Amino acid sequence: MNDADTRSAQADALIGTLQRQRSGRLTLFLGAAPGVGKTYTMLSRARELQQRGIDVVVGLVETHGRAETAKLVEGLDVLPRRQVPYNGRVVEDMDVDALLARKPQVALVDELAHRNAPGSRHERRWQDVMDLLDAGIDVYSTINIQHLESLNDVVHRITGVRVSETVPDAIFDRLRDIVLVDLPPAELIERLHQGKVYLPEHAAQALQSFFVPSNLAALRELAMQTAADRVDNDLRDERTARGVQPVALRQHVIVAIDGRGQSEYMVRIARRMAERRHVPWTVVSVQTGAWPEPVQAEIDKAFALARRLGGNAEILHGNNVVDALLDHAQRLGASAIVLGRTRERPLARMVNRTITQQLLQRAAHFEITIVGTPQSEEKSRRLFDDTRDTLRAGDMAFAVLASALSVLAAWLAERFIGLDDLSMIFILAVLVVASRTRMAAAVLSAVLCFLAYNFFFIEPRLTFLISAQRGVITVLLFLGTALLAGRLAAKLRTQVIALRAANAHATALQALGRELASAADPGQVAQAGQAALQRALDVEAVVHLGDAPIPDRSADWLDAKDRAAADWSRAHGQHAGRFTQTLSASDWWFLPVRGDGASLGVVGLKFVPGVTRLTLEQSRLAEAMVDDIAQAALRTRLVSDLESTRVGAETERLRSALLSSVSHDLRSPLAAIIGSVSSLQSYGTQMPEADRGELMATIRSEGERLDRYIQNLLDMTRLGHGGLALKRDWIGADELVGAAVARIRQYVPVAQVAMSLPPGLKPLWAHAALLEQALFNVIENACKFSPAGEAVAVAARELDDGGLQIDVDDRGPGIPDADRARIFDMFYSVERGDRGHNGSGLGLTIAQGMVGAHGGQVEALPGPDGRGTRIRITLPRMTPPDSAT
Repeated sequence: MNDADTRSAQADALIGTLQRQRSGRLTLFLGAAPGVGKTYTMLSRARELQQRGIDVVVGLVETHGRAETAKLVEGLDVLPRRQVPYNGRVVEDMDVDALLARKPQVALVDELAHRNAPGSRHERRWQDVMDLLDAGIDVYSTINIQHLESLNDVVHRITGVRVSETVPDAIFDRLRDIVLVDLPPAELIERLHQGKVYLPEHAAQALQSFFVPSNLAALRELAMQTAADRVDNDLRDERTARGVQPVALRQHVIVAIDGRGQSEYMVRIARRMAERRHVPWTVVSVQTGAWPEPVQAEIDKAFALARRLGGNAEILHGNNVVDALLDHAQRLGASAIVLGRTRERPLARMVNRTITQQLLQRAAHFEITIVGTPQSEEKSRRLFDDTRDTLRAGDMAFAVLASALSVLAAWLAERFIGLDDLSMIFILAVLVVASRTRMAAAVLSAVLCFLAYNFFFIEPRLTFLISAQRGVITVLLFLGTALLAGRLAAKLRTQVIALRAANAHATALQALGRELASAADPGQVAQAGQAALQRALDVEAVVHLGDAPIPDRSADWLDAKDRAAADWSRAHGQHAGRFTQTLSASDWWFLPVRGDGASLGVVGLKFVPGVTRLTLEQSRLAEAMVDDIAQAALRTRLVSDLESTRVGAETERLRSALLSSVSHDLRSPLAAIIGSVSSLQSYGTQMPEADRGELMATIRSEGERLDRYIQNLLDMTRLGHGGLALKRDWIGADELVGAAVARIRQYVPVAQVAMSLPPGLKPLWAHAALLEQALFNVIENACKFSPAGEAVAVAARELDDGGLQIDVDDRGPGIPDADRARIFDMFYSVERGDRGHNGSGLGLTIAQGMVGAHGGQVEALPGPDGRGTRIRITLPRMTPPDSAT
């Protein structure tokens, strides 16, 4: 291993250590069998912690009537149990919510593999423990070795007992420590005789079945091996994190299953193999066509088991199983391929090699492990094992009907057409059956057509005897051709079905992608996702995006238990509700919507009551669509955040620019007012009456002008928020232009403005102050850039539709084509317009808003003769609402 790989491995180990330290840790008291003293040891350790001042709470401890164990509970803080009514009686169970609210440093939770009472938050107690660990609470718990999921088959072979309550091995990832509680078999059996494990009537039965010395010895060895493996893993991780000892490159184990009776067994074998090698592992199944219902169900269960045990699960698509397996193994960098022993048939050996033989020949760089399963020997004795599950009554009837119709068609063709070669009619019948049913029906059809062809149309007829050697060759060639054609047609059919399913999957995702692409906010994302899920999966769907819990709705949507499952799924990032082991009483299946490690919401799917389980394709499609919804929700959230940031920045810039803009227009009237008041205060008594009157008039006019300007700014602000009600009245067009020009001449005495107003312009029904301010801003901007001695031309004319057009021409340097459309942007900077001469850039923007409020527009055009700039204001015909048109 090179230095980079060593540093990467060390970083991974350190990150894993830090992640485990951020949450609660699990201390597991492991025993080989009941009665070895796991609970007693756990309580003894808890009392030691309590004496050291650590907050310890008994979440649930089962004493089973043992006085020594009950005595250890005394003095500890015991949490009251939750009362759960069930079948007319009350069942006591651990109160997870109360324990989470209490949040002690250490919680004692006995019997990790226990099944909770119906109606509890989780189906299994180990899931409650995971919630406690996620909340940062350390947990002490007990478990027997037979309850580990990966050892289920091993324990069954040792004891003959199939344990139903199991715990996934992935729980070991949360371990702080594992304590092996050991007791020799003889001493354990003695405790059983003394009644310290079970009641006397149960103890006698246990001594005859489970508590056999050989069984206990084997389980004891299994427990010690498991504990040793965990200690070895912890030591390896610790040394890697400290960089003391390099570790080998991680490889991969692939286990292939076919869904024909051995899948879960193979998954457990792969889990143990990968655990011993400390490598990741994946369960795969190659789909070359549509799976029968029993095969689909078994593969779904095996994949679910693989995920619970910490592995991955994938479906591979391809025409050749070996090619698909090898390609996937190369992509993953796998070191080993595990598969069950394939059945070898003499007839198949002459045509093709088995999958095992092909892998052994072609997989030179892989370790191939062939596992013999309990079903292998039984299967090898069945000649038609692969067809017994697929030959249905309907397919059989169709094959018989097709064969009968082919006999009728051949008789008609021979009698009325004179066709000699009738074999093609029967081959066509085989092809029709193969293209509509499975391979088993195609084989049955080929055999029936072969027999019918021989019986009815090969001499001597109406018998299976064949008189000539040529006839024998004919019927044998026909049988071979029919079987081959049927196989090819059936294979093509399965490929078409697989492609159709893949196309439906891709089409649903593509349609969802198109709808999500146009969604601009979380509400539209939720609406598009909900519609797409309902359409693709034929379910009732609910998409809730946001951090808040799902609100109360009507009873026909989600009830209290449904909302609880949805909120739990959103908060923990895991599936909940129907088809899961968490809050499974809900009728909805909830999937979390997550992006960038954060919860974005939850999706609920309600299937029809008749659906008892989800197919793998349904779950994969739903999860893929939810992932797309998550990405779209994340995109809209990021866009919203960016927009808020941008608006905040622009608001600040607007504030600064507005202050800069108004300072120019406010300073002049304020200066005039202050100057007039100062003169009156200093020289008022000495001034002539006419001068005092003139100063008072100046104060009044400048004050009115200041008030009007501020009101216009307020109106513009309200206009930007849609809150301005235009106060329209009649005003002459010549009056409007004249007022704006008069203001310019007052503010800029040196400015030269030439007006061109034709007589007879119709009056306007408009907000006079706003339009005057808009025109003033445009003329003022033009005056800034017109050279000295050059007049700004203001011309107005009436349009054919009754509107008004006002052109303001300057003789300045002009505006490039690329900038004309942008000079009205609020913060677009250009060394022209109203920005280059100490302007803020708001003059033309405000003018555009004011004209736009009247339904008009402002545009920048090239000046006359290609010189300067023309700003054109176009106003539509405006009349009072009650006037005749």
